[in-house]
This record gives sequence, C-alpha cells and structure tokens, in this order.
Amino acid sequence: MTATCVILDIGGVLEITPETGWVRRWEERLELPSGTVNERMRDVWRAGSLGSIGERDVHEQVAARLGLDAHQVEGFMADLWTEYLGTPNEELIDYVRGLRGSCRLGILSNSFVGARQREAELYRFDDLVEQIVYSHEIGLAKPDRRAFEAACVSLDVRPENCLFVDDVAVNIEAARAAGMRSHLFEDNARTIARIAAHVNTGP
Repeated sequence: MTATCVILDIGGVLEITPETGWVRRWEERLELPSGTVNERMRDVWRAGSLGSIGERDVHEQVAARLGLDAHQVEGFMADLWTEYLGTPNEELIDYVRGLRGSCRLGILSNSFVGARQREAELYRFDDLVEQIVYSHEIGLAKPDRRAFEAACVSLDVRPENCLFVDDVAVNIEAARAAGMRSHLFEDNARTIARIAAHVNTGP
C-alpha cells in the first residue's frame, strides 16, 4: 500500500482524439438540424458510458432513433469509433512503458461499452499498465469520487501516493478532492516531467 503510482486517462492523453465532425456529417446526410443526433441519443450515450446497455442495444437504438438501416448503423458506429479511438500518443505511451517496474501503473477512463476490446486490439493498453478501470465496467464515471477510489483499490495503492493525469480540469479537481495528486495534460513534455518528478520523489 506504499507504492508510488501513476494513473492516466485515455482519450486526449494516451490517445489523440480531435473532433472529426462525424456527427454533423451524419446530420447533413440525414437532413437533420444541427444537434439532433446528440439530442436523440444523449441517454443512450450516457447508458453506454456506464455499461447499463450493451453494444447490440446501442445499435438498435441508433437504428430506431435516427431511422437508419443495418448498413447505415454500421457506418455510423464505425465513424463513432474512429473519433473515439483517435491515434496513439506514441511519445507518452513509450515513456509510460519505460516506467514499468519502477511504480504502479493504471488507467482510469470514462469509456463506452466495447472500448476495452478495441483499445486492447489497437493499442495494447492492457499490456502497458497493470489495471484499467473503465466507467462502463464499474458503472461510475469521473468526476465521481468513487471512480477514483475504484482505481486506487484496483491497484492496492493509497490515493496520496498516486498521480492522476487527465486532460479535463474538472476531473483533475475531483482527483485532488479524492486525495490524489493530479496533473492537467496539456502537452507531452510537461506531463512527462511531472510524472518523472512524482516517480523519483516516491511515496
């Protein structure tokens, strides 16, 4: 319980995930007013992020709420996952890989049902860190304090020995409130320097 620990977010940190404009393109294709897709799908997106529905349910709701046939649903979901998964932040991933053995390593991600399989296949995050805590698997999402507590429990570490890295300010504040040290990701150089300082200081 005295181990130094680094816990990272995925989207916007380990993955580079700029907006692709896919939702607006679908709205234009379907001749829907801007904002319609997320308005109709908001509760489904939330349910998927907390794991209260499965992937098949998501597909069925997309079809029903947007009037899409099976082929269109596949294209719609492919576009969703393209933006969600982004591209790997290779520099940071390589740095974290080099930390293995010198501290405990984990991931805490606000996710979506189906993310673990896709991210494991594409990026091997399951080999990068010891534990991955996904919101859709625990039914809790950041900034809920219980999500941070779950991440610490999964690694058997004390919050005060953990550095949490995220690109969303409200999550950084929530991590601090949960007793963790935290760093707002803005670029690789400052993030790597902050992690190095944490790991070298020790618990």
